[in-house]
Amino acid sequence: MVHQHGDEHKIPHEHRQHKHGAWLPADHRVQHEWISRQIEHVDKKHKAGQKKPLVPILQEFQKFIESNPRIYMYFTQMWDEVPRKEPYLTDPTGKRQIRDYKHMLDVLNHIFGKAPEWLDAAYGVGMVGVPMCSVFDYVMATPSGHAAFLDPDVNAMLKRVLNEWGKYLKSPDSAHVLEKHSEGWFGENAQKDVMQVANAPLKTSHDFADMFVCDPNAPHYGYTSWDDFFTRELRDGVRPVASPDDDSVIANCCESKVYNLARNAKLRDKFWIKGQPYSVLDMLGHDPLAQQFDGATVYQAFLSALSYHRWHAPVSGKVVRAFVRDGTYFSEPLFEGVGENGQVDIDKKGISVAQGYLTALATRAVIFIEADNPAIGLMAFIGVGMDEVSTCEITVREGQQIKKGSLTGMFHFGGSSHCLLFRKGVKVDGFPEVGRQENVPVRSQVAVVKK
Repeated sequence: MVHQHGDEHKIPHEHRQHKHGAWLPADHRVQHEWISRQIEHVDKKHKAGQKKPLVPILQEFQKFIESNPRIYMYFTQMWDEVPRKEPYLTDPTGKRQIRDYKHMLDVLNHIFGKAPEWLDAAYGVGMVGVPMCSVFDYVMATPSGHAAFLDPDVNAMLKRVLNEWGKYLKSPDSAHVLEKHSEGWFGENAQKDVMQVANAPLKTSHDFADMFVCDPNAPHYGYTSWDDFFTRELRDGVRPVASPDDDSVIANCCESKVYNLARNAKLRDKFWIKGQPYSVLDMLGHDPLAQQFDGATVYQAFLSALSYHRWHAPVSGKVVRAFVRDGTYFSEPLFEGVGENGQVDIDKKGISVAQGYLTALATRAVIFIEADNPAIGLMAFIGVGMDEVSTCEITVREGQQIKKGSLTGMFHFGGSSHCLLFRKGVKVDGFPEVGRQENVPVRSQVAVVKK
């Protein structure tokens, strides 16, 4: 991604503070410190003649790159197109970043043996919730990277790679990060931040065991894997359902921070431009029911790595359609513009501020619900995967009657963003304010529909 205009390129990228999506650390230097540690480990092993053979799926990835001229061109040029200047040439510690696709594969090979970990960084406390995004951070925004990560064949290959990593994240070996050491999710700093996020919406003072189903006396608090921890359940009563007997009150589907509210969204729009307007037909996977949502009201909110990652029904009603639409994994919009002296600059806020764009392209779950309340009628929920966080599990079936607040699905290996869509003419209002700092509690009131 490049800057469109203005003097923003004069601010050193590594020192920009941003929390969009809250998947990467608030200070970008924390992410770069983490990736520099992975690169340093890999390079030392290589220099010592101890290079680890690629795991089978990454051997397949390498063969895929090298056996297709188009893909080989993408994965060669994307690294060459990263600007040969600071801050892109090196990380904040002065070490070189990833240099080419073979180096990329070696770093991925190292990451494959690790679950996402907490990082107590020299620049402050942070975490790296999407380690593969750190690998692709710069190249996603180059012209060749943009083309590559939109390519259907590349995304099919990435799906295979991510599925293999997903198997590891469901294995007992991945629970090694669920400890109380500095890189563990039960360490002092990690728990402080996790519970600060969890307690903020209702201004409670729960500890982890009060809030989530777990066993503090068991190894890893009773969680069998990283994914088991990540899809953890809330204890009864900590997130009550808003007005359970009032079908005009919409319940919040995900523990999430407000991203956007749009009225009168077009059935088809240019979602890839800077404003990222919603393109309803693309968002809903071109399902025939999408035609009913021309002029829809769209509410979008995002989940952070520290949030609860299960989805809950916004209304009582019947599930009409439920499906997962495969899409992109690391694509971000390539906004036009140049930086200093005509050179391309990369806006590394990237995917975190591309959430409108991702609703039309990323892997996503779509659930159409016919609400019991006739003033609502047919509505839709979309769970949007982001980066490697693209495993969306739907736990309801078509034709099933569901109650407001009941479980409908979850993100695995992380979380991203979700949308609620209401048809034109549905008088829905009272949404939380865009820019609100805390998450809106899951199952709490998120809007009200008037008859």
